[in-house]
Amino acid sequence: MPHPPQIRIPATYMRGGTSKGVFFRLQDLPAVAQVPGKARDALLLRVIGSPDPYGKHTDGMGGATSSTSKVVIIAPASQPDHDVDYLYGQVPLNDSFIDWSGNCGNLSSAVGPFAISNGFIDPARVPRDGICTVRIWQANIGKTIIAHVPVSDGQVQETGDFELDGVTFPAAEIQLEFLDPADEGDGEGGGAMFPTGNLVDELQVPGVGTFRTTMINAGVPTIFVDATALGYDGTELQGAINEDKAALAKLEAIRAHGAVRMGLIDDVAQAAARPLTPKIAFVAPPKDYVSSSGKPVHAADIDLLARAISMGKLHHAMMGTASVAIASAAAVPGTLVNAAAGGGTREVIVFGHPSGTLRVGAEAKQAEGQWTVAKAIMSRSARVLMEGAVRVPGDVL
Repeated sequence: MPHPPQIRIPATYMRGGTSKGVFFRLQDLPAVAQVPGKARDALLLRVIGSPDPYGKHTDGMGGATSSTSKVVIIAPASQPDHDVDYLYGQVPLNDSFIDWSGNCGNLSSAVGPFAISNGFIDPARVPRDGICTVRIWQANIGKTIIAHVPVSDGQVQETGDFELDGVTFPAAEIQLEFLDPADEGDGEGGGAMFPTGNLVDELQVPGVGTFRTTMINAGVPTIFVDATALGYDGTELQGAINEDKAALAKLEAIRAHGAVRMGLIDDVAQAAARPLTPKIAFVAPPKDYVSSSGKPVHAADIDLLARAISMGKLHHAMMGTASVAIASAAAVPGTLVNAAAGGGTREVIVFGHPSGTLRVGAEAKQAEGQWTVAKAIMSRSARVLMEGAVRVPGDVL
């Protein structure tokens, strides 16, 4: 029986922050995949190589981790005063769906460079040498991100001396501003920075325990727990968590019940179909440790320790969106994150993660009893790894 030939689709493979993914222009996708739906998901799943029962992504572009199994679609801006729409999809390793429920803060750093290099920005706005400002509409959560992209000789400057823990080689620095980063959500607490109305909640998880949590919508919906409540000290690396199936199950149970409490889902059974959001993270006061690269991290150089779970596994560094959540929560006195950082008013923090440290800032204010964050700021880097086209079997559509 004859089989249809492979489809060739223009694409760019990019690193952004501590993540990498396959970037597409919306116009380059097959017509049936230019709109949301089963055809689009089937195509992009095949590009990445999911679902893969072998857990390797051997027959696709994915990297078999949450940080390296991602897709991005860039389109002309649908909103006034923006340059592009940025749609992000997290591709699970072993499931046959794509989670479109949130943003990837790390890959956000690659959107500006991609937009400039692929003709989305008026050439008159791109300086020969300097900084090009790209206004991005994050279509998953309906928020604005401003990327400040270095340009040299009229082209995106990718090489440089900016070092980012969790990334092997230095590159050019890209500053990102996440404006009003509270995730609008789709539940009763959607749009509120603290959807339960509390800075700290007692979360009961049947069969597991009761935990003091800070649940916040900023960057990405995130549930923060004290490390000590989980039996940790905040210096854990991936092996300590990811090789402990009981620990992962416990963290997932907390995440599922927190998602219900935040109004993101109606029942804990729905959490499995929404693995991208909310995130669950644990925090602790500063302590000396050695990062995954062997680099010493000194307590005197950081404000707190933070570890976060991404797609059911401890992240090797820190998700960009979770970094926004950490900075936002740290800026509000009374949260668990603020307490771990020593309390007080904090607009900029440095936190320790498994790969090293990260500096991030947030401007929080309170009005009529409600906390908001005007913007969060962090620096990342990005570069093109490969460009050309991906190929997928024609019978996928």
